[in-house]
Amino acid sequence: MDALMQFFMSPFLGQATWLWLLFLGIVLTVLTLDLGVFNKKDHIIGPAESVKAASAYIALGLTFGAWVWYDLGSQKAIEYYTGYVLELTLALDNVFVISLILAYFAVPRELQHRVLFWGILGVIVLRAIMIGLGAALVSNFAWVLYIFGAFLLFTGLKMLKDFFTEDEESAKDFGDNAILKFIRGRMRVTDDFVGSKFFVRQADPATGKLVLFATPLFLALVLVEFADLVFAIDSVPAIFAITQDPYIVYTSNIFAILGLRALYFALENAVHRFHYLKLALSLVLVFIGFKVFAGDLFFGGKFPAPWSLGITLSLLAGGVIFSLLKPKQPKGGIEGV
Repeated sequence: MDALMQFFMSPFLGQATWLWLLFLGIVLTVLTLDLGVFNKKDHIIGPAESVKAASAYIALGLTFGAWVWYDLGSQKAIEYYTGYVLELTLALDNVFVISLILAYFAVPRELQHRVLFWGILGVIVLRAIMIGLGAALVSNFAWVLYIFGAFLLFTGLKMLKDFFTEDEESAKDFGDNAILKFIRGRMRVTDDFVGSKFFVRQADPATGKLVLFATPLFLALVLVEFADLVFAIDSVPAIFAITQDPYIVYTSNIFAILGLRALYFALENAVHRFHYLKLALSLVLVFIGFKVFAGDLFFGGKFPAPWSLGITLSLLAGGVIFSLLKPKQPKGGIEGV
């Protein structure tokens, strides 16, 4: 018993092992309920069902933040909420990309939840690897934070420039995607979907033997995972600029992604309404990059966490409100006028 208690209380990546097990237990439980109970049968998920599921996930994420406040203190909780809000907003662009991927493969609406669900499992693993590597770099080489800060400044300024210079977002053509070419060059792929299966055994046209084929559903899942990986390149340095506690970084990332992924079916056709959110995001990234340097220059090493949360929320709320008050007009003006 003493050995077991010692294991639970032993530190792992900055926090007690039992805290990590508690978090993973919560996530695995809700995912099991998601696929094994509420979405056991493939069906079309409408906006109302999507909002209900997302509300439950977001309430869980916010409640977890309250528990962080109780157990780890207000500083950690504010860092958690700042990272949560930041990741939730940064991932909005990913909703648009995922919708393009699912449209490209013509994934039936009743199968889209399956791709998103298994995509979450991939995110849990990939983010753990990236955050673990980031934590190791930051703990051993403190100057890496300045690289993160400079990268965020560059990314934010580039987003700011793109916001004012680009006319229309062009639809992405995934036909020439290098990953798809790589998979198709090394795996057999069916022409059509085979129910909800990612893989299926079929007769090889050349030999007549039963061999393993991937389906277009698997290709869609791979591209969704790749999109998550690309977006993590921005979001992981951003949250490390807020806190270097791997537990806060990882938990806020995963809970935010769970909430937004559940909201996908309500957002997929509405994400373009929040045009000015991209402007707000670019300013948030510039601010977070700046505060890495400002912490040492003006605050004796650490930018105040309440200020970070307040400024981040203010910028993002401004982007949402301005988008609703002044919707983006289609190119060439209002049709029919």
